[in-house]
Amino acid sequence: MNVIETKGLTKYYGKSRGIIDLNLSVTEGEFFGFIGPNGAGKSTTIRTLLGLIKKSSGSAEIFGKNVETNKKEILAEVGYLPSEAVFYSGMRVKDVIKLSADLRKKDCKKEAEVLCERLGLDTEKKVEELSFGNRKKVAIVCTLQHKPRLCVLDEPTGGLDPLMQREFFTILKERNAEGATIFLSSHILSEIQRNCTRAAIVREGKLIACDSVEALSKTSAKRIHIEGNADITALKNVRDIQKTDSGTSFLYSGDINEFLQYISKYSINDLSISEPDLEEIFMHYYLDGGDRQ
Repeated sequence: MNVIETKGLTKYYGKSRGIIDLNLSVTEGEFFGFIGPNGAGKSTTIRTLLGLIKKSSGSAEIFGKNVETNKKEILAEVGYLPSEAVFYSGMRVKDVIKLSADLRKKDCKKEAEVLCERLGLDTEKKVEELSFGNRKKVAIVCTLQHKPRLCVLDEPTGGLDPLMQREFFTILKERNAEGATIFLSSHILSEIQRNCTRAAIVREGKLIACDSVEALSKTSAKRIHIEGNADITALKNVRDIQKTDSGTSFLYSGDINEFLQYISKYSINDLSISEPDLEEIFMHYYLDGGDRQ
């Protein structure tokens, strides 16, 4: 079953682009990554999916139900964590958490206590006294305390220190193992690589790739570092050239035999050929539009 499905989903803000012709599906039980640089359309997609803003055209369904005509029913089973957490001032943390549960007409006290303890959250403090990271913890508790079928997380780790990030993803993996679907929107590639099984890449409002993280990471390009006086400016299939104190580093996607023949005329002190890291591969999608070489 597809928990999330969009067909031609498009959103314009007047004449400004939000998302364009987005076709996306997320199956039940997936830990799914939604990747793109800031301004790519990730938050617009999420807000449209949750019925917080109206689409311009196309369709979107969650749990097989139209997101606009069945919004209340859908949101009852969704946990949404926005990128920025804003609460009513003057309220204590425990009151914010209880209000969130009461709005859902659920008794979440036991689960909220467990989450607060794991995240090291002081529930007696007023929300205006909290740091950005602690406000994010409050939002996490409000998002997860009712054990939603679908967790929609928009840049969720901003403000969390590394230890809290690790605990947060441990909690998410536990929920995922229990059957919850996780939809993680992020521009932090390491979060996607470590936690997601499948991912979609969005660029300038358009979906440019969707596959397993393993498949998206595969490329014929190699990271090459040369120490010596080799001039690679005339070499084809070269990009991302970086000059270092000891030589030159670049991505090469051509025939390796042609490369070796080309550099054989130069005096080379050292040569290394390795697989590019995940960030370099994804930057290829961002900057070059996703055309594999």
